Amino acid sequence: MSIKIISRGNGASAVCKAAYRAGEILESQYDGRKHDYSKKYGVIHKEILLPENAPQEYINREFLWNAVEYIEKQSNAQLAREIEISLPVELTSKQNIALARKFVYDTFVKDGMCADICIHDTGAGNPHAHIMLTMRPIDEDGNWGAKAKKEYVFDKYDKKVMLSNGTFKTRKINLIDWNDKDKAEYWRKLWAEYQNKALKHYGHDVSVNHRSYQRQGIEQIPAVHLGYSYHLEHRGIQTEQGDRNRQISQWNRELRMIKGRIKKLKTWLYEQPIEDAPTMSDVLKSVTANNRLKSKAQKLQDIKTLGNVINFCKEHDINSIESFADRVSDMQEEQYDIAKAIKEKDRKIKTLDTHLHNVVLLDAAKPIYKKYTQLDPRQQDTFRHANAAVIEQYEAAHKYIKDHLNGKTVIPEKTWRKEREQLLQDRYTLTEQFYGLKNEIRNLEVLRRGAERVMDGAEQTQEHAQDRPRRRTQEPDL
Repeated sequence: MSIKIISRGNGASAVCKAAYRAGEILESQYDGRKHDYSKKYGVIHKEILLPENAPQEYINREFLWNAVEYIEKQSNAQLAREIEISLPVELTSKQNIALARKFVYDTFVKDGMCADICIHDTGAGNPHAHIMLTMRPIDEDGNWGAKAKKEYVFDKYDKKVMLSNGTFKTRKINLIDWNDKDKAEYWRKLWAEYQNKALKHYGHDVSVNHRSYQRQGIEQIPAVHLGYSYHLEHRGIQTEQGDRNRQISQWNRELRMIKGRIKKLKTWLYEQPIEDAPTMSDVLKSVTANNRLKSKAQKLQDIKTLGNVINFCKEHDINSIESFADRVSDMQEEQYDIAKAIKEKDRKIKTLDTHLHNVVLLDAAKPIYKKYTQLDPRQQDTFRHANAAVIEQYEAAHKYIKDHLNGKTVIPEKTWRKEREQLLQDRYTLTEQFYGLKNEIRNLEVLRRGAERVMDGAEQTQEHAQDRPRRRTQEPDL
């Protein structure tokens, strides 16, 4: 789920956005422009849902968004909130439409918002819904209400605080909670619950979670969004994003495997009675046990393994089962720290990749967008309709980069690329450390098997002694 505000301050028009999402021809009374997106492909469902107090004429898309444009007077007014939700690919189009309608009605419409739903599905495996929501409440008479009000600020003497320009200080009080920061989290959680309920209802044994892997406590790196690369990958053409996801998938398998092997070692250690633990000398001797029954190649491999294990024990001062257990615990902490550091590097690399991807999109679309801005306003609609995808690409990329410049005026592309290269080098170093743990685990597993052989031998000796008949101390009576 992504959430953004459609604002006049960013040059956006609610009527234009609604026309594009719905694939319709809508005319804006605010600026007199006609927006024609009737040739848009992939809109499989569209409708407007209204709260109880809303006038019924708002069921008309053009009427609704012109009413919104009319009531908002300021040049930087927030016109609408747009929420985009991904729909489960496991469900049919009919099931997804029903799911989206129920979620929107229960979550937004019942709370007093007018909702314009447009569901897109081009058949490329990315069904999703665009939901445009009104920002003002509607009173009992069907009129637009206020979003917020201003109230005077008073000092400790209960007097209005006067500013240096002679006016009194005021503060903004929201009359509705739709803009509260925790609303986004609440809506995302709710959408996950609605999806999971629908997936279970239709017999799908899968689920979604609105939280990141990090927040869920899952030691796994999230894959990158494929975007247009999905179509290429689907046709068997490998892409950079696809290669990155395959690398991440391989890394996650390694992460789970190593974590599982360390856990298995710890579980085994916890099950062993310390008082009966074999000496490390006996454990090392058992590594090459039964050499006489093995081939020459197996004997050589055993000797090589023993040498590696002895060097490993010397390096980490392992001279008893207790120090063996300490090393396993230390290794578990190292594995966690390295995995955490790699995930942090990957998160930053992913962010920089998104920055640089938007720079590429911006540069590619710039000539068309420049030509668009230089046209006479009467010619812009026709040109925009013919180049809608490129112009939207430029606007989206421009907004993204502007939001991430932190007040800078020049795009720091070189800095981003240099930082990315350094992060890749750091990640490579961490990965080498991580795979070094795999070699250590092999040595610890060899020691564990050796210890098991020693303990099994001791048990067999004890059982044999118990089964042996006792020597008679005197002759029996005849």
